Amino acid sequence: MFEKIEIFDKRYSELNQRLYEPSVAANPDEFQKVMKEIKSIEELVLTYREYKQAQAAKQESLDILSDTSDSELKELAKAELDEASEKTQILEEKLKILLLPKDPNDERNVIVEIRGGAGGEESALFSAVLFRMYSMYAERRGYRVEVINANETELGGFKEISFMIEGEGAYSRFKFESGVHRVQRVPETESQGRVHTSTTTVAVLPEAEDVELEIDPSDLKIDTFRSSGAGGQHINKTSSAIRITHIPTGTVVECQDERSQYKNKDKALKVLKSRLLKEKQDKQASEIAADRKSQVGTGDRSERIRTYNYPQGRLTDHRIGLTLYKLEDILNGNLDEVIDALIAADRAEKLKESMQA
Repeated sequence: MFEKIEIFDKRYSELNQRLYEPSVAANPDEFQKVMKEIKSIEELVLTYREYKQAQAAKQESLDILSDTSDSELKELAKAELDEASEKTQILEEKLKILLLPKDPNDERNVIVEIRGGAGGEESALFSAVLFRMYSMYAERRGYRVEVINANETELGGFKEISFMIEGEGAYSRFKFESGVHRVQRVPETESQGRVHTSTTTVAVLPEAEDVELEIDPSDLKIDTFRSSGAGGQHINKTSSAIRITHIPTGTVVECQDERSQYKNKDKALKVLKSRLLKEKQDKQASEIAADRKSQVGTGDRSERIRTYNYPQGRLTDHRIGLTLYKLEDILNGNLDEVIDALIAADRAEKLKESMQA
């Protein structure tokens, strides 16, 4: 393991030297490329250097213990040895995690699609709750949210809504949200005060880059239509909404959020490419992994992943057995505790697999 990290350490030093080369400093694209590579290995290298310092401190304490007869100095060296030993153990575990293969999509922007499931209007209303939760969480992390398409109901819910979240590492934070979200609460439409169970489906797609996926224009059927929805100043005024059908796969994408037909087409193509890329990646992953499943689930939108129970103020993530009694706080965008637990569980499972390989 350490031989491999030494290679990264050497590369890290080389890259930092390259930043001062005139050919790199004068070329913004090259400079960004070097900076990106530095950032990709920086945490690993700096953790390794901290580990080496802790190892040196440990060895120094051992040398003092073997060379001195001074009881006071020995006691001090023993305390420092215990501290350094604990630190090296913690850092070694961290290095193992940092050496795990990274998800190549982690740094990408994401497209999130929320669709009402079982429960009719109540499901649509909960789709709006999830959209608000994700938007508030994205804002807390400094990400930008842009609605691509929304099909709103009269009561302010969404039959479906798709939106882009732009920001560094967006996919790494949102990728475990794919699946079926179940809500248990007294619906706003229910007068008897009975708790109902409804479901909403979430899909999370890494944004596709143009170089990764070429689409033959002849494979696309593009239709324009007038925007529709529950109302609004610009609804049904012009035929600016776009529907794109990818003929070979039958994938259909709509975008009617912008007043410009060109902007709607551009957004719809982004979603289409991202969906096709996700399908391609999922197929490759399933072929490689065969029957193996990670602990936190497959990301399949048919898998029930979480329950939001309003009467108990409880959120339960079924994939990792996490239960938190702070539902209101989470729905207000404080998702880090849930997402960090999912990331930790995923890393633990990958670490276990790597040790068995």
